[in-house]
Amino acid sequence: MKLTDLFLAELEREAPRTRRALENVPLGRDDWKPHAKSMPLGRLAGLVASMPSWIPLIIDQDTLDLNPPSGGGQYQQPSTDQLVGVHDKHVAKARESLAKTSDQHLLTTNWKLLVAGKVVSDEPRHVVLRDALNHLAHHRGQLTVYLRLNDKTVPAIYGPSADDQRFL
Repeated sequence: MKLTDLFLAELEREAPRTRRALENVPLGRDDWKPHAKSMPLGRLAGLVASMPSWIPLIIDQDTLDLNPPSGGGQYQQPSTDQLVGVHDKHVAKARESLAKTSDQHLLTTNWKLLVAGKVVSDEPRHVVLRDALNHLAHHRGQLTVYLRLNDKTVPAIYGPSADDQRFL
């Protein structure tokens, strides 16, 4: 089996799980956070919704500078009622990028993460894709904790939750 097939299959398994979590994000709680050092709920939900956009970025671009010397664009956090649509749009683009790329590209071409022009990571694309999908699962897990603390439904992710008894 090809790497691209494995990544696409994982995306297809994880996308509906992430979508279910996003469907339960409470309205009007964007600034809520469980601790002063925690990310606000709206920012976390926006991050989780947009993380599938990292897949085409990793495949189609060679670098990303998180703090370019020329300054970057301002991040626009979607409202909570747009989260599912944002997620669905990025998942569709991720599917397209995975379908167009090759294992050769993922195995032999490195991708670099920069901060203010300084390389902080230089890894093969397949490693960066794996890390990105793991990172999404991590932040989705954070989001489910935020849901619980806001008395919202915690959906089944890898099996039943106290609120959602379905088996996946």
